Amino acid sequence: MSSSNSKSSDKGFVYREFGNDNSAATERPIPELPPQQQNLKVQASRKGRKGKTVTVISGFQGKAETLDNLVKQLKTQCGTGGTVKDNEIEIQGEHKQKIVEILIKLGYKAKISGG
Repeated sequence: MSSSNSKSSDKGFVYREFGNDNSAATERPIPELPPQQQNLKVQASRKGRKGKTVTVISGFQGKAETLDNLVKQLKTQCGTGGTVKDNEIEIQGEHKQKIVEILIKLGYKAKISGG
C-alpha cells in the first residue's frame, strides 16, 4: 500500500506535470557586462521616502553578487547606509558627485541624471 502512495508524498506535491524540479534550468541568465560597457545614471530622489533624500544608481547589467560588492564599497566611501532594490543601488543622502567620481575610478561610465 505504501508503494502506491510514494509518488504523491515526494516533497509534498500531489500532482506535478514534468516530474523532477528543474527550477535552475528555467531561470534566465543575466549577462555580466564589464564596467566599461555599462552606462549608469546617478540621481537624487525623495519620491516615496517621506522627504528623505536618497541617491539612486540605475542601469546595472550584472549579477547580484557584483551589486552587493559595489554597494558595500560605496557605503564605506560615503560613510552612510544603502541597499540594492530592483537592480538599483540606493545610498542614503545626496552624494551624486562623489558617487560618480567613485564609479568612474572603478571603470564605469556614469553620469548625473535629473536636477
